[in-house]
Amino acid sequence: MNSLQRLWWYYQLNGSKYQPLFRSIPTDEFVSLDCETTSLNPKQAELVTIAATKIIDNKIITSEPFHIRLKAPQSLNEHSIRIHKMRHHDLEDGYSEEEGLQKLLDFIGNRPLVGYHIRYDKTILDRAYKKHFGFPLPNPLIEVSHLYHERLERLLPNAYCDLSLEAICRHLDLPIQERHDALQDTITAALIYVRLTHGSLPNPSLAYKK
Repeated sequence: MNSLQRLWWYYQLNGSKYQPLFRSIPTDEFVSLDCETTSLNPKQAELVTIAATKIIDNKIITSEPFHIRLKAPQSLNEHSIRIHKMRHHDLEDGYSEEEGLQKLLDFIGNRPLVGYHIRYDKTILDRAYKKHFGFPLPNPLIEVSHLYHERLERLLPNAYCDLSLEAICRHLDLPIQERHDALQDTITAALIYVRLTHGSLPNPSLAYKK
């Protein structure tokens, strides 16, 4: 969402408690975010779990994570269960979608969102927020794979590199999680972001080795 869109929503929400979300965006705090959903199609996917981790300056606040499960959506099927290992039984005590979204909003505010394929997550969240709250999230996005590619491009222009999460972590000498879940993925994306913005890039040629 650009500044003009935020300004439009700011006036649309005049008198609403959510209006302040569309004011100026913080520049010193970020939130790494990841969602698990029932589909890879953002037009159909429904939320299963949501996780987020704050980043303040160059510190990842892992001691205060956000990680919730939502009640099983109707589209939760065998395929999505095989991916996330979340069965209907596992989600019986989950939050309703509206309640979960409110808790997430309380946690992230309007801080920029960091993530791997973060636009996919925000597309699904925007659809859910419009349904329950009448507005999309105001948060700017920072895609760590784009940030990584930009850093490499400056050093080795036009060279091909593997932008998979595992390859990025391997090149940056970051731990690779054996089992992905939403919370672990937020921490991984946060580590990549902090390394790229506050650290030095390892030998760029290593990114192109098989």
